[in-house]
Amino acid sequence: MDYSFILKNAWLIPGIPFISFLFIGLLIRQFSKRATGIIATCSVFASAFFACWLAWDYYHLFHSGESAAIVPWGFEWLTYQDILRVNIGVFVDPISVLLMLVVTIVSALVHLYSIGYMDGQAGYARYFTFLNLFTFSMLGVVVAPNILQLFICWELVGLSSFLLIGYYYERPSAVSASKKAFIVTRFADLFFWIGILILGYFGYQMFGGIGPEAGANLGPFDFLYLNSPAVTGKLAELQTPFWGMNLLTLSMIFVFIGAAGKSAMFPLHIWLPDAMEGPTPVSALIHAATMVVAGVYLVARLFPAFAFSMDALLVVAYVGAFTSIFAAIIGCTQDDIKRILAYSTLSQIGYMMFALGVATMIHSLGYTASMFHLFTHAFFKALLFLAAGAMIHAVHSNEIWDMGGLARKMPITHLTFLIATLAIAGVPPLAGFFSKDEILAAALGNHHTNIYLLGLVVGGLTAFYMFRIYFVTFWGKPRSEACEHAHDAPMIMTLPLIILAIFSAVAGFVPMSHFIHIGNPLEHHGIDFAIATRASLAALIGIGIAYLFYGVRWNVVGFLTKKLSIPYMIIKRKFFIDEVYLFITKKIIFRFVAVPIAWFDRNVVDGGVNLSAWSARSMGSVLKNLQTGQVQTYGAFFINGAIAVLLLLWFYLSY
Repeated sequence: MDYSFILKNAWLIPGIPFISFLFIGLLIRQFSKRATGIIATCSVFASAFFACWLAWDYYHLFHSGESAAIVPWGFEWLTYQDILRVNIGVFVDPISVLLMLVVTIVSALVHLYSIGYMDGQAGYARYFTFLNLFTFSMLGVVVAPNILQLFICWELVGLSSFLLIGYYYERPSAVSASKKAFIVTRFADLFFWIGILILGYFGYQMFGGIGPEAGANLGPFDFLYLNSPAVTGKLAELQTPFWGMNLLTLSMIFVFIGAAGKSAMFPLHIWLPDAMEGPTPVSALIHAATMVVAGVYLVARLFPAFAFSMDALLVVAYVGAFTSIFAAIIGCTQDDIKRILAYSTLSQIGYMMFALGVATMIHSLGYTASMFHLFTHAFFKALLFLAAGAMIHAVHSNEIWDMGGLARKMPITHLTFLIATLAIAGVPPLAGFFSKDEILAAALGNHHTNIYLLGLVVGGLTAFYMFRIYFVTFWGKPRSEACEHAHDAPMIMTLPLIILAIFSAVAGFVPMSHFIHIGNPLEHHGIDFAIATRASLAALIGIGIAYLFYGVRWNVVGFLTKKLSIPYMIIKRKFFIDEVYLFITKKIIFRFVAVPIAWFDRNVVDGGVNLSAWSARSMGSVLKNLQTGQVQTYGAFFINGAIAVLLLLWFYLSY
């Protein structure tokens, strides 16, 4: 098949940031710290250019009747006696093209913004080196043609986030947050790896590595193989001893645990708010288009396999729905602007997850809606974080109660933040309105009425806590000396805000159902005005309550917090989930599991090693006496030995 230049060289999209990472990490940062920011930023802009070019070419290829899923570039990495075949390559299909666009565009703007935000900070070159690595790692996840390549890049994403969250390593809180993120996601990845092994081993045992639906010789870990109905159907026939689940359901639940860890789904959400210890542009990159949506992308990538097991899809739906409302409730009480946005991210990722969970191969609107919301959310959430960074940069505080009156002081930041706030609240005609409408329509259309109603409530809560931030920070009078002298950030920081604001306004008009779909792409035409009206009403109610509480000078909040002091305290303390984890780990696991294991390690494992060393040392002390270097000693040994041999011989012959 004769592909265009960019399709044949699609490796350039993840490859350029990787080459830049090596170049600036090993060479440039040693000579010019400022050049690292420029080179790192230019490399990601180049990657974004090639991603746009690829999307344009792929769109025309897709509509010309060619195969929708292609691997235009790749090479064989591992092979073993026709049992195992693993290729490294670039997998191009509608959702990988979509994610390549989102990741590169948002990452490029974050890089540009970071040049101004990180100026003068220690570790400037180190920051851009890690940022390039992060971008490459996420793109590696997106373009992986098989689950092993995805897992390798998945772990690189975890490493990169660990390095960036702990960027301010002199702060104990940053070190603790980076370790927390790394440990929680690694715990989840253990289950992900078990799920991968189940899929690969049993898939190969049944079909010998031949992808029956793809009509090609595929490795047992290739997505075209794992998503084929023949493989998933056979896996669904094999029963396991675990609660009557079949093998497909068990493996998909294990894979979903890995996805839930990376996307911070309940109860593995605890690392995400603490990840705010990293620089604000890092928070924008992690929470917008990259790390946290990796779990959503994984479920979407294996959606045909998930869809063959309705039980696994129900787990996805209900975990996503619960996380969505759980995080939204907590977000209403937080005072750190970055933490509020972090809980907002948890809630919106929950939206994307339950959209996938309510979809089926026949009625796949939820699949399309999830990817649509991932697309729109990336722009307005990145904008919210970067605008918050500009505010923090001006006020020197993360607390919303240290701000106030910033609308007059920072007009560009105010306008762009307002656009993003309206977009995430689902106010028409901004981007979030369209993607949320499709998610709610998918839930109601597939008879998940309870999830649909919960989605409406979450929409109202989202509007409330986002406009709580807006009214407290931009309205009223300045609450600090820093607010009095605040001003908009330099153009290198405000330009990404303006570009993201434009995307947040118009991204909803992209006809996503024409590009991203499984099954019948024509099952949903345009806006469902009944659902859209209810969703818009929920958003307006949330905005109205936020205005009543924080936009006017009535002491409504003080009155309610006194009357509802106990529920308010429980929510503000995040339902004590962190305390529960600390109790389980320190009081139970450490005391009853870690302490005995540590004793066994010190006394048995180390004791065994020490015993062998002592034995060797003692034997050496004895044997060294045989190597004296004196002829008379050796002669005495010889004579005594000879006498001993003669005595033994005489004793043997006598009896």
